[in-house]
Amino acid sequence: MSVSSGTTDLSSLIGTHLPYLRRYARALTGSQSSGDAYAAATLEAILQDRSVFEGGIGDKAALFKVYHTIWASSGSPVDIEASGMEARAQEHMAKLSPNTREALLLHSIEDFNVSEVAAIMNTDEEEVELLLKTARQEMEDAISGRVLIIEDEAIIAMDLEALVAEMGHRITGVARTHKEAVALGRKEQPDLILADIQLADNSSGIDAVNELLGEFGLMPVIFITAFPERLLTGERPEPAFLISKPYREDQVRSAVSQAMFFASTETLKG
Repeated sequence: MSVSSGTTDLSSLIGTHLPYLRRYARALTGSQSSGDAYAAATLEAILQDRSVFEGGIGDKAALFKVYHTIWASSGSPVDIEASGMEARAQEHMAKLSPNTREALLLHSIEDFNVSEVAAIMNTDEEEVELLLKTARQEMEDAISGRVLIIEDEAIIAMDLEALVAEMGHRITGVARTHKEAVALGRKEQPDLILADIQLADNSSGIDAVNELLGEFGLMPVIFITAFPERLLTGERPEPAFLISKPYREDQVRSAVSQAMFFASTETLKG
């Protein structure tokens, strides 16, 4: 779609991809408010100059390219006011090799191919491949912890359990319902929760997670859903890490590594 026909077409074009830009921004900054501020700055920049959509890289990639230009120019990341988990997250991010986190998020979570990532980051494909390899290694080596899986489909639960264990993390349990999830969480507090949204007894994985967070405080959570846009409305606190079903193995690895690394502290259990 060309954006030259006016604001209406531009709004329609951006509206389709905006929830995913906000997801990327939130995962990159570790904060919904900070991520949304970057997304807003991206929209303002596009209103001033729409030429990026004429570059032949695709509408979604063009939108992310504008965001990335702003993000990179700000210092990746900017020094925001933060405390607690968010402050620690910023400290951990600063230890990563430059541009590795961005490349991994764009490729593994937002599903851009290497060529598109190169266009978004204004580099070449060889550099992107190196960044991806470095990011995976740095994050997987950074820390291990205890993971609670909330998933009612047995095959998916087994797959997730094998993947997470292979990465060096220990599984505290696999829950199929809200009640089971809360019981397992109370029995052994996890460092990370990997949760489906709709559970076996029609209970909510979101409610189970919120109950555990209410008892233990903040901890990283990854939600898995076939309808990610339902959680990306901007009307309430949103998860920083959200995987769409059907997922790929590299998406799970990327999200687990980043969630664990991003929120890790000296109190994480081995």
